[in-house]
Formats: sequence, C-alpha cells, structure tokens
Amino acid sequence: MIRVAVVGGSGYTGGELVRLLLGHPEVRLDQVTSERLAGRAVAERHPNLRKATDLTFVASGDLEPTDLVFLCLPHGEAGRSIDRYRGSAPRLIDLSADFRLRDPAAYPTWYGAAHPRPDLLDRFVYGIPELHRERIRGADLVSSAGCNATAVILGLRPLVAAGVIDPSCIVVEAKVGSSEGGAEASEATHHPERSGCVRSYQPTGHRHTAEMVQELGGSVPASVHFSATAVEMVRGVLATAHVFLNQDLDDRALWRIFRAAWGQEPFIRLVNARQGLHRLPEPKLLAGTNYCDIGWQRDPHSNRLVVISAIDNLMKGAAGQAVQAMNLMHGWPETTGLGFLGLHPV
Repeated sequence: MIRVAVVGGSGYTGGELVRLLLGHPEVRLDQVTSERLAGRAVAERHPNLRKATDLTFVASGDLEPTDLVFLCLPHGEAGRSIDRYRGSAPRLIDLSADFRLRDPAAYPTWYGAAHPRPDLLDRFVYGIPELHRERIRGADLVSSAGCNATAVILGLRPLVAAGVIDPSCIVVEAKVGSSEGGAEASEATHHPERSGCVRSYQPTGHRHTAEMVQELGGSVPASVHFSATAVEMVRGVLATAHVFLNQDLDDRALWRIFRAAWGQEPFIRLVNARQGLHRLPEPKLLAGTNYCDIGWQRDPHSNRLVVISAIDNLMKGAAGQAVQAMNLMHGWPETTGLGFLGLHPV
C-alpha cells in the first residue's frame, strides 16, 4: 500500500480524487491540502464524504514526504512550484494544464505567457492511458489530459490514425456541464469550483484545442476547429465532431476501425445501437464512471461523418483518468478503484 497526497483538494477535481482514493484498495490517502481551509474537515467542503474520512485540510507548506502527489492547482501555479512538490514524492501526477503541451512555443499562444519550466515538458507523459500506456507505466511525472481534449481525442484518434478522414477540416462542438469550471480546481480564489476551466465556455480559442492537435497526430497535422458551450448539466462532456471521409466507407468498415483501436480497452465503449434506449453516447449515464462512450453516424448525402463522444469531465476527464494512470505507474490492474458502472435511469 502506498501513501498519497492531494494538493489543492478543495475544488471539484480534488474532491473527486479524494473520493476515489479513499476507496482504492492499494492506497492510503493521508494528506489533502488547502491554503484557505487548512485545519477544517475535508468532509465539510465535500459533504458526500461524511463518515468516509476524518481527514482535515493542511497547508501545502506542511506537506510531508509521501509516495505520490496529485496536483490539483490552477494553471500556472504547478509550473512555478513544481520543484517543491517533486521534492515531496518520487512520483507526481499534475491535473492542471501546465505540462500537457510538449512544445514550449505553444504556451504563449494558448496560455498567454512563456512556460516557467520548459526543461521539464519532455519529462511529463501526456496522461491518456489509451494512447501512452507503456510510457505511463515507467513514468515518474504524468500530466493528466484536459477533459474536452480527452473526449475529442478518443473519439477521433482511430480515424486519423487510419488515414480515412481529411485532417485539415475537423469541426467539433462540445456541450459541457457546470462542473467543468472546476476541472482545474483553484486554491487561489474564494470560489475554487469556478476557476481553472471557466474559460471552457467559449466559441473559439479554447486552450484544449492545442492538446487535440498535438495528440491526434497523423502524417498531416490536424486542423481542429473547436467550440465549447455550457448547458444545463452538472457533470459531463458531449463532443460532436464533424469530419469528412476521404474514401467511401460503410458502417461495417467504420466498426472495424473503431474496434481495432478501442475494442480491448477497459474504459472505452462503442455505443452505436440500431434500437433501444440511448442509441448514441449520453453523458448522464456516465456520471461517476471512468468510461468514454463513442458513437458515430454517416451522413447519407455527403462524405460527412459525425462522431459523438461522451465522458464525465470529473472522472475520465480528470480524477478518474489520473487514478487510471496511477494504477499503471504502480503495476496494478488498470481498473483498480474505478469499477463504478454508472446509474440508470437518471
């Protein structure tokens, strides 16, 4: 059993991590930090944890050495203080955006400032296990992917890798829940639940676009046009991608492509039913789960293919995916502590 700490535990993502870690059979969670709430009960901030823990928040300056640290800090703060937290544990998983992009020149473009530690960008492994599983197994530094980026990348990566779509024109619109405002929970404001990802609700220039372009790869650089819109939903991302096939593929051929890429993945489900309820992905069914559901539909009048992917932004888009990475780093079954199947009806 390893000891773990959550730095920046007052926001939504920090609370979700605490919930998962308290139920993880290989982990002892013994420290949760919050500058503003130091000395107060963790369950006071996260009432769903009542009777599950008697931990109290501690200030980050009182963080004691441990085996692994999860950083749930606002963008910029992890980059500036990374050496301090690396000194607290031999392994670290950062849930902010600070180390997601490999190219230092991308940070002024997407985040408005030069990166404070460009020397470390190559040391961090981008934390989508389905893409970088073997590198994560041997990593001591992992940067957990953005929630919108996770949904879009998992939905489109098989098509880009197979070379069957035009990568120069990828149009994606994501409907996101209100908790996405806390996907990179801040310790620096009086409203941690509304920080970090609050800019996610924007029609152009979304920061996660840079991750999509980076990770979709392919022989021709992908050109992604991404928008995000807030809807009346607390948890969830529903990404609708419009891509254009460069060859005539029927639904059977599309099934083969997606099955070849994701058929053996424990947390990806292909949802493209001809009958029954919820024939395509529905984010409400994923609340509290680490699944990504992916479906698609071919436009019968053109070469347009619509790909729909759904996740819980606080789970597969944040805390759940970070725990999945932790499992890989320590050689445990990837699904350990992530077995919740969701609820129906919702």
